[in-house]
Amino acid sequence: MAAAEGLSERFTHVDTWVFDLDNTLYPPHCDLWPRIDDRMTAFMADMLGLDGMSTRALQKFYYRQHGTTLRGLIDEYGIDPAEFLRFVHDIDRTSVEPDVALAAGIAALPGRKLIFTNGSRDHALRTCERLGIGDYFDDVFDIVAADLVPKPDPRAYDRFFDRHGIAPERTAMFEDIARNLVVPKERQMTTVLVVPKPGAHDFRDGWEVERERPVHVDFLTHDLSGFLTDIVGAPALSTGLPDRS
Repeated sequence: MAAAEGLSERFTHVDTWVFDLDNTLYPPHCDLWPRIDDRMTAFMADMLGLDGMSTRALQKFYYRQHGTTLRGLIDEYGIDPAEFLRFVHDIDRTSVEPDVALAAGIAALPGRKLIFTNGSRDHALRTCERLGIGDYFDDVFDIVAADLVPKPDPRAYDRFFDRHGIAPERTAMFEDIARNLVVPKERQMTTVLVVPKPGAHDFRDGWEVERERPVHVDFLTHDLSGFLTDIVGAPALSTGLPDRS
């Protein structure tokens, strides 16, 4: 965990802030990701006519080998990605509550704020609306904008950089999956890994959980809103939500 003292000084060079969505901007206890995960299993079971256990194993194999289950299904079966994305993101989001501290922290960050997700734009917008943070982001770069090439494939980052004119050396990226920060660090981005609070359920697959901080991760936090508060400074948040610049 990065110490608060001197944290703001270590981000003075940053003018673009990039956030993953799932299990990064919302906490794991919201249970959104397990719902999406279950919908992916259901989609594949119906499509392939397999039992639940066989489908789950194949789903996880595709995820690990292809970056996303969707990419695996496109490569192996040529499925319609729009149909898949509509189905898996058709979930109940009522467990997601407005996060005033997170909204204030994001709003106070100087410069652009972007979401870079392997999910869909619609899912990101709906979820951010529930969190009360949607007005503070400049854009969402989703899996469709990436031409269906997911993180951690370097081509996804190249397309993101080109679309938004990203200067990596002036950009910070927040992610819950360590391997998705390898390319950003290679491109000189400042990297922040967001992990569950101690004792909280961790919905990442076992192979995704790092036992110690990887060398390509600059900062580690289990409290995103607190981390952002330390970056911008408590006085900036004392009057509530700043206006969106």
